[in-house]
Amino acid sequence: MEVLLGGRGLIVSLICFLFKFCTATEIPLSVQQVPTIIKQSKVQVAFPFDEYFQIECEAKGNPEPTFMWTKDDKLFDLSDSRIIVSNNSGTFKIPNEGHISHFQGKYRCFASNKLGVAMSEEIEFIVPNVPKFPKEKIDPIEVEEGDPIVLPCNPPKGLPPLHIYWMNIELEHIKQDERVYMSQKGDLYFANVEEKDSRNDYCCFAAFPRLRTIVQKMPMKLTVNSSNSIKQRKPRLLLPPPESGSESSITILKGDTLLLECFAEGLPTPKVSWNKIGGDLPKGSETKENHTNTLKIENVSYWNRGNYRCTANNFLGSTTHDFHVIVEEPPRWTKKPQSGVYSTGSSGILLCEAEGEPEPTIKWRVNGSPIDKNPFAGDVVSPGEISFTNLQPNHTAVYQCEASNAHGTILANANIDVVDVRPLIQTEDEENYATVVGYSAFLHCEYFASPEAIVSWQKVEEAKPLEGRRYHIHENGTLQINKTTEDDAGSYSCWVENAKGKTAVTATLDIRNATKLQVSPKNPRVPKLHTLELHCESKCDPHLKHSLKLSWSKNGEAFEINATEDGRIIIDGANLTVSNVTSEDQGIYSCSAQTALDSVADVTQVTILDVPDPPENLHLSERQNRSVRLTWDAGNDHNSHISEYIVEFEGNKEEPGRWEELARVQGKETTVILSLAPYVRYQFRVIAVNEVGRSQPSQPSDHHETPPAAPDKNPQNIRVQASQPKEMIIRWEPLKSMEQNGPGLEYRVMWKPQGAPVEWEEETVTNHTLRVMTPTVYAPYDVQVQAINHLGSGPEPQSVILYSGEDYPDTAPVIHGVDIINSTLVKVTWSTIPKDRVHGHLKGYQVNWWKTKSLLDGRTHAKEVNILRFSGQRNYGMVPSLDAFSEFHLTVLAYNSKGAGPESEPYIFQTPEGVPEQPDFLKIIKVDKDTATLTWGLPKKLNGNLTGYLLQYQIINDTYELGELNDINITTPSKPSWRLSNLNSTTKYKFYLRACTSKGCGKPITEEGSTLGEGSKSIGKISEGVNLTQKTHPVEVFEPGAEHIVRLLTKNWVDNNSIFEDVIETRGREYAGLYDDISTQGWFIGLMCAIALLTLILLTVCFVKRNRGGKYSVKEKEDLHPDPEVQSVKDETFGEYSDSDEKPLKGSLRSLNRDMQATESADSLVQYGEGDHGLFSEDGSFIGAYAGSKEKGSVESNGSSTATFPLRA
Repeated sequence: MEVLLGGRGLIVSLICFLFKFCTATEIPLSVQQVPTIIKQSKVQVAFPFDEYFQIECEAKGNPEPTFMWTKDDKLFDLSDSRIIVSNNSGTFKIPNEGHISHFQGKYRCFASNKLGVAMSEEIEFIVPNVPKFPKEKIDPIEVEEGDPIVLPCNPPKGLPPLHIYWMNIELEHIKQDERVYMSQKGDLYFANVEEKDSRNDYCCFAAFPRLRTIVQKMPMKLTVNSSNSIKQRKPRLLLPPPESGSESSITILKGDTLLLECFAEGLPTPKVSWNKIGGDLPKGSETKENHTNTLKIENVSYWNRGNYRCTANNFLGSTTHDFHVIVEEPPRWTKKPQSGVYSTGSSGILLCEAEGEPEPTIKWRVNGSPIDKNPFAGDVVSPGEISFTNLQPNHTAVYQCEASNAHGTILANANIDVVDVRPLIQTEDEENYATVVGYSAFLHCEYFASPEAIVSWQKVEEAKPLEGRRYHIHENGTLQINKTTEDDAGSYSCWVENAKGKTAVTATLDIRNATKLQVSPKNPRVPKLHTLELHCESKCDPHLKHSLKLSWSKNGEAFEINATEDGRIIIDGANLTVSNVTSEDQGIYSCSAQTALDSVADVTQVTILDVPDPPENLHLSERQNRSVRLTWDAGNDHNSHISEYIVEFEGNKEEPGRWEELARVQGKETTVILSLAPYVRYQFRVIAVNEVGRSQPSQPSDHHETPPAAPDKNPQNIRVQASQPKEMIIRWEPLKSMEQNGPGLEYRVMWKPQGAPVEWEEETVTNHTLRVMTPTVYAPYDVQVQAINHLGSGPEPQSVILYSGEDYPDTAPVIHGVDIINSTLVKVTWSTIPKDRVHGHLKGYQVNWWKTKSLLDGRTHAKEVNILRFSGQRNYGMVPSLDAFSEFHLTVLAYNSKGAGPESEPYIFQTPEGVPEQPDFLKIIKVDKDTATLTWGLPKKLNGNLTGYLLQYQIINDTYELGELNDINITTPSKPSWRLSNLNSTTKYKFYLRACTSKGCGKPITEEGSTLGEGSKSIGKISEGVNLTQKTHPVEVFEPGAEHIVRLLTKNWVDNNSIFEDVIETRGREYAGLYDDISTQGWFIGLMCAIALLTLILLTVCFVKRNRGGKYSVKEKEDLHPDPEVQSVKDETFGEYSDSDEKPLKGSLRSLNRDMQATESADSLVQYGEGDHGLFSEDGSFIGAYAGSKEKGSVESNGSSTATFPLRA
């Protein structure tokens, strides 16, 4: 919804128009005119703390007025040196220099020029005296207990208001009550004194706040002597004083506050009451103060005139006083004479009427003098008006009307200016105006003319007066164009013409596009404690964009930007965000856009949703053994319809106080018949649900108890628990408390061999388990369980088949063979065991294997058993992660729920050779200008007989071009170094070294280094970090032609080197024929055969020395790369197994990257083993080989948390 409001420009235009219309007869100062007083002082008080006192009188006129003052109706001399007169005005200052009392009096200002005299109202200048109590000696006052007394204050006179307080010398107020009262004049009255009233420091304080002065009377001493006689007496008025008699008159001015007071002495203390004779006390405006001793009526009106009576009484009698209240009023204008501009020969009238009590007297003056002393010919004067005809220029004057009575005087000046002048247009020429389409435009043409003038408007290009309903010319000359369109834009001219001539001005009107606004989302529904987000999208004319201001309001009250105390409401320009909304945030939100010319607003209704209030007035009816009707009243849904009700009950004997769901009812219903269980003492409650959530539960209903009955159901989930052979431990889910239906719950258990034509055996128990012995192992039985209680049995039970206890399998499978897949993977096949030898439910088969010796050095290994299980009835399995070129023993056994059976006879098999791991290290130990000497270490795992090394190198200077790759086949595996010659000087090289067996070469290790320049000395044992970077792991080129930067940061100090950072640039590009298959070359095969025997001997010695001490640690096994010799194997066990075996170099590989990846393998037993995933680590790798059972004649644990399987011999 879009609402157009009056824009700021429109409002300003209207105000200007109304102002100019009201003051259409105001004469420009350029035209001769009588003086007009425009500013004057009111009553002026000379406070002693002010620096000076200014009495103002300013006036305008043409010619410029001169000023004269009177003081107390006598001429006041402005040339007095003690005053300071302002230039060009009648204002003067009286400095506060100690002589100001001389200037106290009533002043009047007269402003005059040759055309007339204006006079001000009387200005009273008051010089207050500093109030003081007289120095006096006050005699002590001594009275007897019960007597009345008055302590006089008699405060000094001073500038009102006056506040009086009675206190002691420690400035503690004297307590006032019905017995003690302070009058309006300040005297302290006691209706009857008591001994506690004795004190010697009764002090009266008078405060004059306008003078910032407090004065204190000398302390008074009051002594009350105790008396043995009780002086009880009837009331006697002390206020008003007894000498005023039984009645008095009070005059009060209209609008003032009337205070009537009565106080009486007597014992007991009299009580005062008030009433109005012949009427009621005014409601709302009257109050009784000071324990009803004072009647106060504020803002007195004529309705408050009349007689008021106060009555003081005790049980001995009463007394009264009547107040005759007279309401009077100073003069006030009912018809104030108005100034006027007249042309020669015209007529006019001045009216002057005033009201007041007593009725004011009207007096006329002309130019400050009584009219009877300075009459104009043709004037007709009466008390209430002056009329004149055929005015002439010499009739120009200032008339004064004065109304006065006993309470004051009021004065009004009325200017009579007789002027004949050509029209004067006061609006500037070529003014620019703007409005928006559809609004009204106001083009001003303020003028002064005498005689009266005619105003006309026209469009400049049309040169004819504007006509039509949309155009309206106001009396002050303003042109109003209603419902503007774009065609109204252009230039306009205003013509003003009278008998003396005519004048014109031009104006330009621009039409702007209206501002548009839209708030989104429309009418959102927001759940309580969620966030409300509103957006205000605005569009306005480009010329108005700089003045566009957006504001937000709710229910008509504007938001202050980010002014909420808790910060929940955030206003960010066009966005309003309210966090954690509550029901108080619901309402109509409005966004307003204000520009210099228009304003527009758009609203959206925000509804806050909340969970419903709880249902009320729960009532039970139609009570039956198995049902009851529940009825309730819906609570407030908080703007979201109730979708359903949830009926809960409490009555579970096992869990008292726990509420459970019983039924759900559609939101439009408030009654439901509930189905109940026997033998339960129910109590109900209801929860209402709407789209926001659930209400709090209702108050609980009355109780409803159902009678007992036989069980409606039998136990469920009948099963057999793991037990010993020839034993069944039968278990079932016991009936819940709500299902028992009565007292004395038991269970009748019946069983017999499955399908056997024999009688059922049975036993009745109270718990939910029964142990039964059987003649056979793992035999099927029909079992039934029936619930019974004191009132009968449950329904006919259903039979379930359970098996008696299992035993271990008593025979072992026979291994048919082991098929070698590659150097680390084999396939095992075996024969399954007969079903009658399982003695239970077959869960699967378990493969155990251990390494016995290495075929490389012939060294035997201690028995470390690895375990892998295969679930289900199967006769094969894959065994991965084996060591290459080794001998293994392998056994197979069956297992059931009881455990594992005996192992098969060990099967012996050997794994073939594989490719070696990368050399342990590669270092440059000496460089010259054209040579370099490299040394390296043996691979940690040879995986076969080492046949030699493949050394490759190429130039890698700081360009993106790589040099040609050079190959050197080193056929002496025992030689751990090589000297390269014919290298380029001052050149950086990269070296690659691979170890090789008959199966091929393994992963390379790399090193970089630079040769020396001409004339440089050779360097031996180059330290790390100088022109080379040692790598313990190969840097792989992942993408041909790409550059990869690896930053290595040393975390400690080595060889006194500080922390440093190396940047290694590895470049890769495609090379045709980068690696030729050297294993197919005749010279290479001959060389390998010649040194094979020597190499085998050397490697055997090295491995024996290196591996002395037995088995590998778990950490070493986990760090080793699995052998990549895995062929592609496809079967239903584990799907496709990819072949990543390192093949001999042949053909032309695309990049070094492919050879580097070729040696990697990630065999995991998750691919092969099934069933017991406890044998695998969190990352899926197999840990059975390292952390499983180890068999060295007996079963032992290595401390792993992984469960192991017992082995039976």
